[in-house]
Amino acid sequence: VIALLSGLAVAGLVGVAVAHSFTLEVAKNAKVMPQGGSVKHESIATNSKEFAVYELTGDRKSHPECTNANGCFKFWPPVKVGSAHGLSKAPGISRKLGTWHRNGFLQVTLGGHPLYTFAPDTHKAVATGEGIMSFGGTWHVVKASASGSRGGGQTTSSNPTTTTTTTSPGGCLYPPCPY
Repeated sequence: VIALLSGLAVAGLVGVAVAHSFTLEVAKNAKVMPQGGSVKHESIATNSKEFAVYELTGDRKSHPECTNANGCFKFWPPVKVGSAHGLSKAPGISRKLGTWHRNGFLQVTLGGHPLYTFAPDTHKAVATGEGIMSFGGTWHVVKASASGSRGGGQTTSSNPTTTTTTTSPGGCLYPPCPY
C-alpha cells in the first residue's frame, strides 16, 4: 500500500511539472496551405498538440493588434502557459522564447512577438492560416529550419509554387476587421 501511494505521489508531481512546462516543437514536412495558393511542405513550429503556431505582423507587446476585446482571440487563440519557467524549443527554432503577462494569463512569445494558433486548423501539422490578412496585419506560420527538425534533412519541392491571398472586398478574411 505504501509503495502504491508513493508511486501515485510521484506520478502526481510529474504531472504537475509537465503541466507547467512548454516546448515549441517542429513539424517536419508539414502542410502549409496559403489562402488561395498552392500547398507547400515545410518545417513549422507547433504547440505540444502538434498544431501550427502563428505570428501577426505588427503585433507585439508594446502594440497589441490581436486582443480579446476586438474578437481576435476567437479566431486566433493565444498560445498560453501556466508558468514562465520550463519553456523550451526544439532545434531549428532560432529566436528566443519568452512570455507576456496579459489579461490574466501568460502568452508565449518568440523573439518578442506573441504566438497564436488558428481556430480553423483541425489537423495536426497543417497550417491553413498562412497569409490571412486580418486584425491589423498578416498572419504567418512560424517557420523552422528543416535541418533542426526531428529526422533531419531538407524539404524540397520540384514544382515552383505561387502564393495568392484571397480577401474580402475590405481586405479582411475574418471580421471584425479593425483596419
